[in-house]
Amino acid sequence: MTYSAADRVYADVKELILTGGLAGGELISEGEIAERCAVSRTPVREAFLRLSAEGWMRLYPKRGALIVPIGDREARDVLDARVAIESHAARSVAGRPAELAQLSERLRDNLAQHADVSRSDTAEFARLDAEFHQLIVAAGGNAILSEVYVSLRERHRRMTASRLQAGAAVADTILDDHARLAEAITDPEAFTELLITHLSTVHDLPGGLR
Repeated sequence: MTYSAADRVYADVKELILTGGLAGGELISEGEIAERCAVSRTPVREAFLRLSAEGWMRLYPKRGALIVPIGDREARDVLDARVAIESHAARSVAGRPAELAQLSERLRDNLAQHADVSRSDTAEFARLDAEFHQLIVAAGGNAILSEVYVSLRERHRRMTASRLQAGAAVADTILDDHARLAEAITDPEAFTELLITHLSTVHDLPGGLR
C-alpha cells in the first residue's frame, strides 16, 4: 500500500497526540507541522481535516488547530466501559482452567517487560499498559467485546500517556496495581474491585467509578 504525504502527516500527528507529544489544549499551526514533517502545507491541511473529523483537534481559521483535551465525561465513559468489559472477561476465563493458566503466564511476561521499561519512555510504558489489559479481554473469548475494547485502545493509550506526564509515581502505581491484578485474575470479584480502584487512582478520577 502506498501512503501519501497527508497519510504520513496524519499518522505522525495522531501518534504525537496519543503519546502526549502534543498535549490537550495545545495550539499548533500548519506551518509548524509542515516544518516538523518536512512537507508542504497542503498535506498538513488534509491531515488536520481528517484529525478534526475524528475529534482529535479543533480547527480555527488563521489561528491553527487546538488539540482537544481529554474531558472528564470522556474519561469516565472510557473507564466505565473498560471495567465492564474486563470484568466480564475475568469471569469468563475463570471457568476455563487451562486458558486461565495461559493468561496468568502472559500477564507475568508482560509485567517482566514492563518493569524493564524506562519511566521516561512514556510511549512504550503506555503501550505495555494497554497490552496488559488487552490480554485479559482477549482471554475472555468474546469477539464482539474484544472489538469494542480495541476501539477504546487509542483513548486508553492517550489517557495513560497523559497521566504518566505527572511523574514516576504514576508509573510505579501502575506496575504495583498490575501485579495485584495478575494475582487476582483467578478471583473475578476481587479482580473487579482492584480494577475499579486501579483505574480510579491512576486516572485521578473525581469521585472514583462507584
